[in-house]
Amino acid sequence: MEPASPRPDFSRLRSALSGTLHEPGEPLYAQLATPWNVAVTTSPAAVVGATTPQDVVEAVNFAAANGLAVAVQATGHGIASNLDGALLIHTGALNECVISESEGGGTARTGAGITWKTVLGDCAAPGLVGLCGSAPGVSVAGYTSGGGIGPMARTFGAASDMVRSFDVVTGDGALRHVTAATEPELFWGLRGGKGSLGIITGLEFDLLALPMIYAGALFFDTADVPSVLHAWAQWCPTLPHAATTSVALMQLPPMPGVPEPLAGRFTIAVRYVYAGNADDGATWLAPIRSAAPVLMDAVGLMPASMIGLVHSDPEDPMPATEGSALLTDFNTATVDALLEAAGPDAASSQLLVEIRQFGGVLAQDPDEPSALCHRDAPFGLYTVGVGAPPDLAGIQAHSAVLRENMSPWAYGGTLPNFSAGSGQAGFAANYTAPVLERLTALARQFDPGNVFRLGQVPAR
Repeated sequence: MEPASPRPDFSRLRSALSGTLHEPGEPLYAQLATPWNVAVTTSPAAVVGATTPQDVVEAVNFAAANGLAVAVQATGHGIASNLDGALLIHTGALNECVISESEGGGTARTGAGITWKTVLGDCAAPGLVGLCGSAPGVSVAGYTSGGGIGPMARTFGAASDMVRSFDVVTGDGALRHVTAATEPELFWGLRGGKGSLGIITGLEFDLLALPMIYAGALFFDTADVPSVLHAWAQWCPTLPHAATTSVALMQLPPMPGVPEPLAGRFTIAVRYVYAGNADDGATWLAPIRSAAPVLMDAVGLMPASMIGLVHSDPEDPMPATEGSALLTDFNTATVDALLEAAGPDAASSQLLVEIRQFGGVLAQDPDEPSALCHRDAPFGLYTVGVGAPPDLAGIQAHSAVLRENMSPWAYGGTLPNFSAGSGQAGFAANYTAPVLERLTALARQFDPGNVFRLGQVPAR
C-alpha cells in the first residue's frame, strides 16, 4: 500500500482569500460541504467559501500546485461523489443579479450563487422570464452549463442557447470573459460541457418578454393511470411548439406540503406549459382534461415568474437516488412497458417516474453551436426515489429494471443535468464521440494540471 499523500498546508491559501476557508472539524465545513442530496457524504480536504472571482482563481492555483482535484457547488444539486481529498469551492456568495430591460425582452447578469428562483422573482415586475428548469431552486450557472432543458424547451430551446457571455476560471488559473467572439471554443464547450472546462463565476443571458403563461398540472387517480398515460402518448404528437408537457407517475407520502387529494396514493400528473394565448392553450389541453375524471385541476393563467409551480419540485434537501434515459418513442407499447415496471400494480419503489416530451425548437440547431448533444431525442425518462440511505440501493436496482424494460426504445446517451453521480462513463454518455473528443482537447488545453478531473472528461 502506498503511503497517503501529506495533507497540504492551507494557511497560505487562507491568507490569500477575501472569503473563507474551512477544514474538517471547523464550524462551517460540514454545512458548506453537504450537497442537496443528503444521502451523499462528502469529505473534501477543505472548502473555500468564495466571495469574489479572484478567490476562485486563488483556490484553483493552490489546488494545481498541490495536486488536488477541484469541485464546485453553489446549491449542491450536482454533487454526487464523496470528493475525497478534493478542494471544494463553494460559490453561493457570488450573488450578483442585475436585470436589464430592452425592447422586446431583456438580459440578466448573475453570479454563480444565484438561483433561478431569484431571477424569476426579479423578472416578475417587468414581465420577463428566463429559461429555467422545473426546479427553480437550482443555480443558474450549474443548470445552464448542463444545457438547461426546462418546461418551455419545446417553445424556446435550451437555456444555454440564451447565453451571451461567461466569466469562468479555467484549470490554468486564468479568469476569462468568454463570448462567441472572444473565446469561441470555450463558449461552445461551456454551453453543455457541465463544468468540465472551468468554474463559472458569472454569466449574462437573454430574457424573454413573457409576462403570463397558461400552465400547471392535471392530476388523476390511481384507477385512471393507464387510460391517462395512453391518452398522453397519443396526444403528444399533435401538440404545437408553443406547448411543452411531461407526465409523472407519483407516490407522494402524506406530509406537509403535499395536497390532501394526492397524499398517500398512486396518482398521475400531466404537466403543461403553453406560451401563448390562454384560450388556445385550453383548447390544446382539452383532450387530456377529458381523458378521465380530474382529481385536481391546477392549470390556468399564471405569471411566467411562477413557472416553478408546474412541477412543484421539492426544495428541501433529502436522501435521494435518480435515474434517467432518453427514448426514441412513446407509443402504446412503450406505455405498457412503463406500466409493467412502474404502474400502480408494479410495487414500484420510485417516488416519481416521469416522461418528458422534447422536440420542437429544442430539436433545432441553435444559431450558435454548443456542446449540448442529443437535442433530437423525442422523449426523456427520469426517476426519483427517496428513502433512508440503506434503502436507496434497492430503489436504484428497481430504476435499473425499469430502464431495462424501456430498452427497446432506448435512444442512447443521456443529458448532463440528469446524470449526476454517474462518473466518467456517465459523463461520456452525455456526448457524441466527436463532441467528447473536442471537449477533451479543450480540457487538455485549458486545464493542464487536470484539476477538474472528478467525473468529467476521461482521465489522463
